[in-house]
Amino acid sequence: MNNSPARGSETRPPLGEGSVMFAGHARKRTVHADVLALLPDPASARYCLDIAEDSARAVYGTMAAAHVGADPEGMIAAAEEIDLQMLRDLEEGSPLQRSERIMRVFQEWIQANPARKGLLLDDCHGDLDRCVTAVCRETALVVAPCHGNMDARDAFHDVLFNEHKLVLVPPRGTYDGNLLGHVVIGWKPHEHAQRAVIAARRWLVAADRITMLCVNDKADGSYQSKARELLTELGLDGDVVAISSGSRSVGETILDFAKSANATCLLIGAFKHGYFLELLLGRVTRYLLSHSTLPMMMKH
Repeated sequence: MNNSPARGSETRPPLGEGSVMFAGHARKRTVHADVLALLPDPASARYCLDIAEDSARAVYGTMAAAHVGADPEGMIAAAEEIDLQMLRDLEEGSPLQRSERIMRVFQEWIQANPARKGLLLDDCHGDLDRCVTAVCRETALVVAPCHGNMDARDAFHDVLFNEHKLVLVPPRGTYDGNLLGHVVIGWKPHEHAQRAVIAARRWLVAADRITMLCVNDKADGSYQSKARELLTELGLDGDVVAISSGSRSVGETILDFAKSANATCLLIGAFKHGYFLELLLGRVTRYLLSHSTLPMMMKH
């Protein structure tokens, strides 16, 4: 059942008896899963797995897990990029050592619940962007960290901007479960925000509560009216709330509201102006990614 890996990568053999990593059937299951836990960094792997499991269960869908990692031996890149990747070995270990750390986290997670026994861990290493394309091309939702090692940051950029996937980012702190208890949607009637809500419909249907938050609405209330129209079009029940940011930034206002409303997840349309311009301007998405303690669902 295994599809061939992306060019510039290879599938390694099992690392020991009982290993579920790099199994031969993993790629096809990965490609066709509803939810993919993308695991580029051992530090966030456990949270990604937990959140992906909850996300799949909420929509009665399938889950897969995949490690992706840059490996100079399989890269087609400028010499400077390859040198940079090789320098990582001093701090993060070799590509194989990084893979083994992910494997240990995954195996511990599998062993914690007998119901997870059939889940396989795919592995793709080499040219990172081709690996990301290979493992998530048909997935509806990718759970991926935006912080951490270089692989995590690069993979997040690829999933969001190159693959245009709906991405669920784990919080920097702990994940306490109840992912869809109360989903707060940071709303403006822009195309990228609408795309995010439409892409997330399956998970919004499963949410216990939805609130569309309109910050600094127009005088005619157009943010609120568009929000209600979209909820109706998608067949969703939810509240529409309008507040002013006052002296705070929009990002601060969203997080303050989410805390006061006991939100369990944030949904936003990410990076309206593109990643690099947002970095320069320091806009809402960047602030939320840096400060949110909640899982964040987003789409560019």
